[in-house]
Amino acid sequence: MDNSGKEAEAMALLAEAERKVKNSQSFFSGLFGQQPADQMLTQFLLEPLLGTSNPWEPWRLAFLRQRLRPRSSGGSSKIEEACEIYARAANMFKMAKNWSAAGNAFCQAAQLHLQLQSKHDAATCFVDAGNAFKKADPQEAINCLMRAIEIYTDMGRFTIAAKHHISIAEIYETELVDIEKAIAHYEQSADYYKGEESNSSANKCLLKVAGYAAQLEQYQKAIDIYEQVGTNAMDSPLLKYSAKDYFFKAALCHFCIDMLNAKLAVQKYEELFPAFSDSRECKLMKKLLDAHEEQNVDSYTEAVKEYDAISRLDQWLTTMLLRIKKTIQGDEEDLR
Repeated sequence: MDNSGKEAEAMALLAEAERKVKNSQSFFSGLFGQQPADQMLTQFLLEPLLGTSNPWEPWRLAFLRQRLRPRSSGGSSKIEEACEIYARAANMFKMAKNWSAAGNAFCQAAQLHLQLQSKHDAATCFVDAGNAFKKADPQEAINCLMRAIEIYTDMGRFTIAAKHHISIAEIYETELVDIEKAIAHYEQSADYYKGEESNSSANKCLLKVAGYAAQLEQYQKAIDIYEQVGTNAMDSPLLKYSAKDYFFKAALCHFCIDMLNAKLAVQKYEELFPAFSDSRECKLMKKLLDAHEEQNVDSYTEAVKEYDAISRLDQWLTTMLLRIKKTIQGDEEDLR
């Protein structure tokens, strides 16, 4: 079946789901037309107490039976069927690569699940909607994921909420290019992970925050995070090897503020974590400090080249090293 055929089938499913929703209205609504539900209920149940004539007694009993039925029966079952059909339509739209229509269908299913008080199913549908909208409308994807997050936090499912905050942060990173908002969602995710004692996941989010904070020249914020994560890592047999990288990045952030800050920071990190002294990162920092103190661009560039020959510089390190290099008189634009 080609895409047009899949879309036609999806549209037919949408129409079927809408019919189910309309048919879910109780017979009581059909009997009494548009009279407000609260007014109907009050009048209907109080008539015997008021001693008024009651030609509708059989219907009152039927109504009460309807109200006392399990949620899976009657109108509710129609709503449940509509939920399933909306989800089927959404998946058919996905096969046709009509991502916006798929997202809208998942949203319809989510709203019906909320009517049924099925919070988990509603959140799942909002997440599915968000994933579909990612390919067509990033802002709408964020809106759907935020709806899911609201439900998950209300249910106390903070680890799942944290995961979806990361998804939103990634959309801001790659699609909407709003780094400040990406930082905010990574921070929120880290808070939720910390609250659930998922410290490793929290640290991953915090390191993203630190990297972006440094790029935005929020150096002290980045330093605080790198030092915190580095200190935690050095106490772990599995993570202590990475501590040197975090202290190196913290030292570079110090260097972007002031050379004396960086020199004092390196001394502090050596005392705090003796293994840092023997690392290539620490040796590079000392060479860079000496070159900066001598205002020697060639020495600075040569030190970076030696390091890069063994450990390739990533974009973040290149950016930080170039910023520092520009503070040396007579600097050049290239590090290598």
